[in-house]
Amino acid sequence: MLEKDTSKEIWDSMKTKCEGNARVKHSTLQALRRDFETLEMKVGETITNYFARVMTIANKMRVYGETMTDVTICEKIMRSLMNKFNYIVCSIEESRDLDAITIDELQSSLTIHEQKFYRSSCVEQALKVTIDAKTEGGINNYRG
Repeated sequence: MLEKDTSKEIWDSMKTKCEGNARVKHSTLQALRRDFETLEMKVGETITNYFARVMTIANKMRVYGETMTDVTICEKIMRSLMNKFNYIVCSIEESRDLDAITIDELQSSLTIHEQKFYRSSCVEQALKVTIDAKTEGGINNYRG
């Protein structure tokens, strides 16, 4: 129950609450901005997981009043990917209008290339295992 006797006291109380809420909102937004700025893709992290982390922070920033365009988010993602994606990022920057690219288009393009990395890595590992097995068998079977 309100314990204010005049409309001025009620108004002042509401104003104080709103100003406090604005400070909390501003402080939270500052923390989210820092998190967004320092985001980087982790070793072993998939494109899908990295996009999810970025979008979680970007969406929270939007809730707190930040204007987060697709361009801002795409530029952040392209700046903060692991080095193995550098040539893909260069290709996207050269071949596309970055002001028109959507987050979904960027994610699709990067996911396709990630799958190619994974496939070639699996083939390389399979070849290494095959070669190692033949080498070990050859050494063990040698009766010089």
